[in-house]
Amino acid sequence: MSDNLDSGARTDSLRRRATYASVAVASTLIVAKLGAYLLTESVSILSSLIDSTTDMMASLVTLLAVREALRPADANHRYGHGKAEALAALAQAAFIAGSAVLLSVEAVRRIVRPEPIAEGTIGIAVMLLSIVLTAGLITFQRRVQVATGSVAIGADRLHYAGDLLMNSAVIAAILLTEATGLAIVDPLFGIGIALFLLNGARGVARDALDVLMDRELGQEERDRIAALARAEPGVRGLHDLRTRNAGTGCFIELHLELDGTLTLTEAHEIADRVERRLRDAFVNAEVLVHQEPAGLADDRLDNRIAG
Repeated sequence: MSDNLDSGARTDSLRRRATYASVAVASTLIVAKLGAYLLTESVSILSSLIDSTTDMMASLVTLLAVREALRPADANHRYGHGKAEALAALAQAAFIAGSAVLLSVEAVRRIVRPEPIAEGTIGIAVMLLSIVLTAGLITFQRRVQVATGSVAIGADRLHYAGDLLMNSAVIAAILLTEATGLAIVDPLFGIGIALFLLNGARGVARDALDVLMDRELGQEERDRIAALARAEPGVRGLHDLRTRNAGTGCFIELHLELDGTLTLTEAHEIADRVERRLRDAFVNAEVLVHQEPAGLADDRLDNRIAG
């Protein structure tokens, strides 16, 4: 049990550190890109500046949401506060979509009234700095997401991963504009980046809604849960397995079929061992096991779902 508590504390610490790192990187890039835009007046750099600004707002929302999500269950929230992460992911999707709209408007304006890029070398230098910092951040966020399963940090990582492509596109836009002399290249790249951002926002919103709508865990995970439960000696079968992602962990509920001649104490001990197996396999999982005699004919969720 103490190992589970230690593991939970480590994952909570990783979540917090990932949010602090995200805010720090976004702050640094906003300052650098603002200076680059003022010198170059490049729409592509402006697109990256807008994205970094929304990154900062999204990262701040994520920081606050993770802090809220890590609060323990209380009298009014007996399932905990984990869904705060999914709400933060939805806010991120809104920020990303909004930045894409603003970028599209500016890009269209520049297509109608083209303007040359100045100080292209400075713009490229800032984008290279952005690539290095962003690559380091998403590497760390990836490790945190794998360790914790955090939806909010996963959403944060996705749009920072998109920043890598965006920054590379900005460099390409500056180089092509300087090589061809065509001012329209820069805003066209801006529109392409806006479309990429909109697609990313759609994916982030979909994942957040899966959590808020209590979507089941994947079939592979459900099969693993069933196999772990059936592996416990004394278990005859199981049914009505229900799961959901809670943002900071998951909930697992199932009906365990046992020998009807067992005493209540014996049945309870078997159920306890099944719960320990599942908590050991799924970090921060809340497990609820209902015991009943094998072969009992009762109203089952499985049957209702099957029609």
